Amino acid sequence: MDRVAGLALWRQIADQIKGDISKDILRPGCKLPTEILLAQQFKVNRHTIRRSIAELVEEGLLKVEQGRGTFVVDYLVDYQLGRRTRFTETVLKQNKNPIAKTLSITTISADRDIAGSLKIDEKTDVFCLETIREIDNRPLAIGSHYFPKQRFPDLIEVFKAEGSISNMLSKFGCGDYERQTTKITARPPTKREASILLQARNRPILVTESINIDKDKQPIEYGVARFSADRVQLVVET
Repeated sequence: MDRVAGLALWRQIADQIKGDISKDILRPGCKLPTEILLAQQFKVNRHTIRRSIAELVEEGLLKVEQGRGTFVVDYLVDYQLGRRTRFTETVLKQNKNPIAKTLSITTISADRDIAGSLKIDEKTDVFCLETIREIDNRPLAIGSHYFPKQRFPDLIEVFKAEGSISNMLSKFGCGDYERQTTKITARPPTKREASILLQARNRPILVTESINIDKDKQPIEYGVARFSADRVQLVVET
């Protein structure tokens, strides 16, 4: 710190923290050291640190959570839910980098919710494709996508070849699929969900249950997505 520069120490500290955020040294969601450690680092008293933090909270760069500490604010993504919901298109419109990774592809027996959504018999085989969606290398959502095996018998091979759900469905003649319904709820994450989403278990997640249909109004996909609530704003088109 320059103590003779004519700029208040709290302002110099705030500017340095802001610079670390802009350079991605302090990344979205990152927890800052305690006031005591920051005071030691900058060789100032805790009152000065509090003033710096208060300024950055006012600017919307930091947030203070009682009992947890001070965090860099996560970016908030507008995720549109409408007749045509496409992850990549939605994210690219906001000048961000979308990444979809496959966690697993398995064959399971449809339970009541899956069967009812896909209009098939319970215990019928379905493919379950689990994915993680990231934006700028930050996890946004975990997705579980269920497809009727009888309708898409070669789904695994086609998906691996095409690399995305939209491209895969296009190969099956369903490229113009639409969203029929979306239900939105909120709940605490499981231990696994919190670990994948890199968030605390006392922070809520938003859960969407959706049904996609083909041009003949037949359901082709039932999806359950778990979003980190701090990083997304679900926008419902009407």
